[in-house]
Amino acid sequence: MRGDHGFGAVRTAARLTAFMTRVAVALAVLLAPACGATGPDSVAGKGTLVVGVRPDLPGLGLRLPDGTFEGFDVDVAAYLAAKLGAKVRYVAVLAADREAVLLDGRADLVLATYSITQERKKRVSFAGPYHVSYQDIMVRSGQKGIGNVRDLAGRRICAVAGSNAAERVVEERGVAAELVPATDYDQCLALLKDGALDAITTNDVILAGLAHRAGGGLRLVNARFNEQRTGVGIRKGDLDGCEALNRAITDLYQDGTAARLLHKWFDGTGLDLTSIHIPRFEGCE
Repeated sequence: MRGDHGFGAVRTAARLTAFMTRVAVALAVLLAPACGATGPDSVAGKGTLVVGVRPDLPGLGLRLPDGTFEGFDVDVAAYLAAKLGAKVRYVAVLAADREAVLLDGRADLVLATYSITQERKKRVSFAGPYHVSYQDIMVRSGQKGIGNVRDLAGRRICAVAGSNAAERVVEERGVAAELVPATDYDQCLALLKDGALDAITTNDVILAGLAHRAGGGLRLVNARFNEQRTGVGIRKGDLDGCEALNRAITDLYQDGTAARLLHKWFDGTGLDLTSIHIPRFEGCE
């Protein structure tokens, strides 16, 4: 009798195991779409994208008195969101906070003059670049003796918190400039006008917007050094979101929108817009 009971228990256990296996397989099939590549953690699957943009850079990202934003980066963000089938909501992001808003979830994307660097790629990922510019130098119109990056030796240049443009002059170019710290480019502009700075150096598009805002008295020297590859910052590991954004950036150039927006925001600033081509992508990681 004990043997019969033991055999029955084995059959019952086997049936239970088979049943549980069928349940597990069924659950895996049902849950597969929710765990796919465009799941809730990917920007490719969101109905609304929160985009960090600069509030302080005329021509690129500027917050208006009514709380809305305007500029090249703002328009590009709207285009990319539409291509991904999403609505867009903007939040203000200064240079020092660009990585933080991605890491803590306050923003899904960052389009805020965010140059792609190997150091930054350790913490966040990038789509694009969606624009390639060059580092340049802006001085007062009457300033003499500054025509290239080597002329910044011994000069006072603005170092904005969260930006590496001024540091690159010292560290990469080996130019012994004096770094003057500032919170943002508005402060840089005020310091330059007051004579507390000799120059501001950063992306030429940033300088063009600042010069336009100043309404005269400042000029770019057209030094054109240190290529700047401006990308869309996204959270690390969002491969599908990155690829979707790269497809949208390709469309941005192929349908003529990139050229139209660049002329819209930078015509008349002295920025060279004679040749506009789709940038070479970094590749998604």
